[in-house]
Amino acid sequence: MRVDVTFTPAGLTQAEVHGRVVFVIDILRATTTMCAAMSHGARALIPVSSTEEALRLAQTIGSTDVLLAGERNCTRIPGFHLGNSSLEMTESAVRGKTIILTTTNGTDALLACHAAGTVYPAAAANLSLAAERGREALEGDQSILIVCAGRNGDFALDDAYCAGRLTAAIFGSTKPRRELNDAGLASLDLVRRYGDHWGRPLAYSRSGRELVKLGFRADVRDAARLDAYPVLAQFHERRVTLVPVHA
Repeated sequence: MRVDVTFTPAGLTQAEVHGRVVFVIDILRATTTMCAAMSHGARALIPVSSTEEALRLAQTIGSTDVLLAGERNCTRIPGFHLGNSSLEMTESAVRGKTIILTTTNGTDALLACHAAGTVYPAAAANLSLAAERGREALEGDQSILIVCAGRNGDFALDDAYCAGRLTAAIFGSTKPRRELNDAGLASLDLVRRYGDHWGRPLAYSRSGRELVKLGFRADVRDAARLDAYPVLAQFHERRVTLVPVHA
């Protein structure tokens, strides 16, 4: 039983993720956007690494039910239907649609984990459900990896704080020191520093400050809403789809 946190996906090998239960975090904004889209009825999300790949895939699928979404330098890619914003993923825009998504950090983080047993996008927006899945994994003696997308290959405060919140929620009242790597312990220290106030670390982070500067303050606030989009989605066979709810 082990939980590891990594602050960026850089250098992750297939061996490191193989067979593990993986949570990928890009709270500002890709995984929050994914939760919003799935919560509002999107059929699936297909993460890709580049604008060119997104355009080629949309042409290959050739369906009116496909939407292009994504950003570069925080702003919507020219010609795309949607940006990388949870607030754009309204029910009227995405219900029944397949969304091809490319972002600066989050989609690459997901793709880096394709060899894992199961991969779940996580954020404040679905934290309780993600933590519940994490607890189930621990009870089943499965190894967990929490991957922060980071920012251009570097540490990102917003993602690391979210990783700490997820780790704390998974372990609950149990003291997890023996089961955590150093990055996991550091993420818990961030939770002790900022407490339950999601808005503070998100707004203080470089990503948060840049988004506010570019006019996306509402996106930062939306990303700070705990369980705002309570869905559990899974990245499997190149698609993000909802995990079926069993009665």
